[in-house]
Amino acid sequence: MTGSAFLVAMVPGSVPRDDGKGQGSASADASVTLVVGRSLQEPGRVPPCRAGADGGGPCAGWRQERVRATAHGAGAVLRDPAGRGATAGARAVVLPTDARGPLQIGLADPGRIVDVTVRDGHGRYVGGALDVEGRRWANTEPMRAGERYTVHVGAQDAAGTPVGVTMTFRTAPPSDGDRLTAELGPAPGTYGAGQIVTAALSRPVPAADREARIRVEGALEVTSEPAVEGSWYWVDASTLHYRPRTYWPAHAVVRVHSGLDGVQVGDHGHGGPSESVEFTVGDRIEAVTDSAAHEMTVLRNGRVVRTIPVTTGKAGFLTRSGIKVVLGKEENVRMRGDTVGIQRGTKEFYDLPVRYATRVTWSGEYVHAAPWSVDAHGEENVSHGCTGMSTENAAWFFKTVRVGDIVEVVNSGGEPMAPFANGFGDWNLDWSAWLKGSALASAPGRPAAAPSGPASSVSGRTPSRLHPMT
Repeated sequence: MTGSAFLVAMVPGSVPRDDGKGQGSASADASVTLVVGRSLQEPGRVPPCRAGADGGGPCAGWRQERVRATAHGAGAVLRDPAGRGATAGARAVVLPTDARGPLQIGLADPGRIVDVTVRDGHGRYVGGALDVEGRRWANTEPMRAGERYTVHVGAQDAAGTPVGVTMTFRTAPPSDGDRLTAELGPAPGTYGAGQIVTAALSRPVPAADREARIRVEGALEVTSEPAVEGSWYWVDASTLHYRPRTYWPAHAVVRVHSGLDGVQVGDHGHGGPSESVEFTVGDRIEAVTDSAAHEMTVLRNGRVVRTIPVTTGKAGFLTRSGIKVVLGKEENVRMRGDTVGIQRGTKEFYDLPVRYATRVTWSGEYVHAAPWSVDAHGEENVSHGCTGMSTENAAWFFKTVRVGDIVEVVNSGGEPMAPFANGFGDWNLDWSAWLKGSALASAPGRPAAAPSGPASSVSGRTPSRLHPMT
């Protein structure tokens, strides 16, 4: 097992300096002793650990060091884990720290901890909590395997003099074997305002393992400019979808990143690296078809740009109602009735070459040119479920929309568009129903969702830094 280095750094802390007027100076003798405890990764076993920073409690494999925090921010390891006595100056201590175990920092002397910042080698912060007396701090977010961490502690001694110290340590690498990764989508490019973000996991995480789902979802980060409110939804054990509360703003930039690498995911091993995704949103195009009026209204950024006479599904083949998202475009496609269950030789069977076909469901619903039914456009519904229009209008529509644009059908009398089984029907769930599919949003004591701004995760995780009131 590869060890981890624990180093007390001889660097300045965030403590007051003499302002040259005798004000705000700190005593050179001011100091407190910190007890830094971590769980060790022992080969072949991962024991439960409930110990405090003083080492008490049932915790096999618990180790600790005593560290001096001074008014100059310098420190020394006062007692190494082998019990060989005091050690002056900075010293590296090799320990196989378990990323699954807690990091706890306590005081051995009178005083108070006022600030703890823990950050990994990639600049990501780890949330933590301080007890009400200001005597003990523990992380509230998991650490990652194979990661270097820097810990800064600000404290006060019994006289209220600020002291501090900076420490680093490295967690043990993840165990061998397959690591949980996420294939993120969509591919880089420009999409419509209804585009759904997807995450396909390399292996399932069952709903029964709630804590594992919370860790996975919390590590999948979506940010956008401008910021929007959004959340993930567990479609199944291996698939997550992310959407904003409302459609993406026009011309937004969206970035999707997996922070799973090194994260312990319950009994499912550690997360592995995944490729990040960035995409942009074009103009907000919405096409709303009123089947009863036999008319499609196309809006660009909220303004009507064209009204198109259409025909939709007739009795027995009613067009699905609800919100759909453009899945793809095929300039030429051959449509046959037997692909949707219409038998050859029956009067409803068809076999037609079709132009300018814009797909909105995987089962074969399109918006397309239908010159054979032009007399019905704007007058009656005669199709087998698709939305038909003139070749001229279909060509314009085909060139205007892109993947991710919104296509809505109202007053069709057809069955509702399914949220997930037949394309991207995600927008048919209202926001409260959407949040019920999030392990994070539905977890007790956790916020429902967070803005996906340039520097914030959508997961609603705990604060990165601790600044208790003094």
